[in-house]
Amino acid sequence: MINIIVVFPKPNDAKNIRNILVRSGCHVAAVCTSGSQVLQVADRLGEEGIVVCGYKLADILYSQLKEDLPDGYEMLLIASRHLLDMCPAGDIVRLELPLKVQDLSDTLQMMAENILRRRRQRKQKPKVRSEEETRLIRDAKKLLMERNSMTEEEAHRYMQKCSMDSGTNLVETAQMIFALY
Repeated sequence: MINIIVVFPKPNDAKNIRNILVRSGCHVAAVCTSGSQVLQVADRLGEEGIVVCGYKLADILYSQLKEDLPDGYEMLLIASRHLLDMCPAGDIVRLELPLKVQDLSDTLQMMAENILRRRRQRKQKPKVRSEEETRLIRDAKKLLMERNSMTEEEAHRYMQKCSMDSGTNLVETAQMIFALY
């Protein structure tokens, strides 16, 4: 689930957008009227989310808010054509007023899918082990090879199987091997 923060200077505008999003099945985590409120909420919610905002907030412009948001947050700017024309095309998604509910829903769905895709890519990246962890795994394999007359490949497969069976990573398995011997 992707957290959505709605921020507009007029509370009624923010609540109306929130109501539209909730009816569309989105999870609106907060409704704000200022950039400082958004930053506090974003820090509390975590590293990812979407901010739906207007051009000018109670305390700052959308561009300053975007700079101050955590890296995992995307922004959807809703404004008139005149204001959108003044905005540089960058990493901010823009929708023109008057707003169509279907356009808002589709755009937020696309943004949420982008966040989820980036999350999956981060999880798929293999973790880089430190020299200490690599040494620990290598020493555990040597210990298994000496004590159990295993080849390096057999010791490695044994450690992998133990790791999967116990639900631990390879480093923790190596530590358990040393604790047992």
